[in-house]
Amino acid sequence: MNISAFATRRFVRGVLGVFLAGLPLAYGTYQAWQEWMYRTTVRAVPVFAPLDSGTAPPPATFRPDAIATVMGLSPQGEQARSAEPLELRASLVASQGASRALLAGANEARFYSVGERLPGGSVLRRVEVTHVVLWRNGREERLALKSAGQYLLPATKATVPKAAPTSTYLRPLAEQP
Repeated sequence: MNISAFATRRFVRGVLGVFLAGLPLAYGTYQAWQEWMYRTTVRAVPVFAPLDSGTAPPPATFRPDAIATVMGLSPQGEQARSAEPLELRASLVASQGASRALLAGANEARFYSVGERLPGGSVLRRVEVTHVVLWRNGREERLALKSAGQYLLPATKATVPKAAPTSTYLRPLAEQP
């Protein structure tokens, strides 16, 4: 091998190593220059003076009624009367499952479940024993039972005969001694 070929190969490797080692350094310098240019073009953020705690107004009292009014709700017992052209005929309140209400319009009477949209555009929100609560135009409205205090099926005054006790045992009759 020739000395000049060996020196040339060694020189090329050295230049290539310096180039590859200097590449991340050059990229970092370029990123620093861009950051400096960005910071010089952005306006300085204004610094606000701290508030004097002695002159601050006293904190407002917490009023849940005000928050409920903003959200379209009304305090219990103070719902507006509904302008819906419906009449509440009956309400079926279930302890488990969906409660339903029998609402009569001009043309028909139909059972509605909680969450269903009514013909006038409002939504049935809650079913109570004496009234239903509707969600209409962003607020709660109350539709009362027309005949509050009267039952749809009249209570009978007839006495119900007592059933004769079948046995004091819990076993079926065929197994009793």
